[in-house]
Amino acid sequence: MNDGLVIAVASGKGGTGKTTIATNLALCLSDSGRSVRYLDCDVEEPNGHIFLKPQINEKIIVTAPVPQVDKNKCIGCGKCGKVCQYGAIVHLGDTNVLTFEQLCHSCAGCWLLCPVEAISQKQIEVGEIEMGQSQKVRFDHGRLKIGNVRSPYLIKQLKKNIDKNAVNILDVPPGTSCPVVESLKGCDFVLLVSEPTPFGLNDLKLAVDLVRQMSLPFAVAINRNGCGDEQLEEYCINESINIIMKLPHDRKIAEAYSSGQMIVETLSEYKKEFESLSENILQRLKS
Repeated sequence: MNDGLVIAVASGKGGTGKTTIATNLALCLSDSGRSVRYLDCDVEEPNGHIFLKPQINEKIIVTAPVPQVDKNKCIGCGKCGKVCQYGAIVHLGDTNVLTFEQLCHSCAGCWLLCPVEAISQKQIEVGEIEMGQSQKVRFDHGRLKIGNVRSPYLIKQLKKNIDKNAVNILDVPPGTSCPVVESLKGCDFVLLVSEPTPFGLNDLKLAVDLVRQMSLPFAVAINRNGCGDEQLEEYCINESINIIMKLPHDRKIAEAYSSGQMIVETLSEYKKEFESLSENILQRLKS
């Protein structure tokens, strides 16, 4: 029961402490003797490495296919431009077809629909995946190439590293957009991290709507508990949402965070909080 699990740690907005909780949860699980893999899916701004400080020993360049039009074969039917929802390939009449590689989402629609096979694929660099080790935690993260729009594609490639014989902790990008949806696909459980402020509540509601639409089991962790008001907790009670962690608004935690230190290593009084969190999640997955 402790192996082959995918636990996503997500949030409706940035700055809630999602990565802090994800990395400490991963380390706490590994300290309990479980095989753990941490995957930072926030490929536009990965920062889990700041806390886990892994030794990177492998790097893979990730490429994606984009269309390349052979005007000698093109008959000017315009099917390619009609199927593209992102304007990455545009038919201007006759055999005049323009492609915009940075807008392409590599859906393959244009070259699959071309009746004369005038569109072939060429590979462009999307980003990279780095793999390594941090103490007992295996570490993976993606880095999207600056200016590229294919974060869901890179996340999909990163998730191929999910270990079927380990507890996998996915550090999900903030928000509710396409990269978040791609990160959450196939997860066994989602931990939504929020803070007890009006901003935290507003974005938690959006995140709750998303995981409910995806029919994913979830619970909430409140970070900086005590810094705001009771509205977030009241919302969870009214919506029958379980709150399985309340990490207090403590200056010592903030100091550990600001220096890139792990809470479970530097603040022993909070290690039990993460042990309780990990066991709570595993018990929910067992039932």
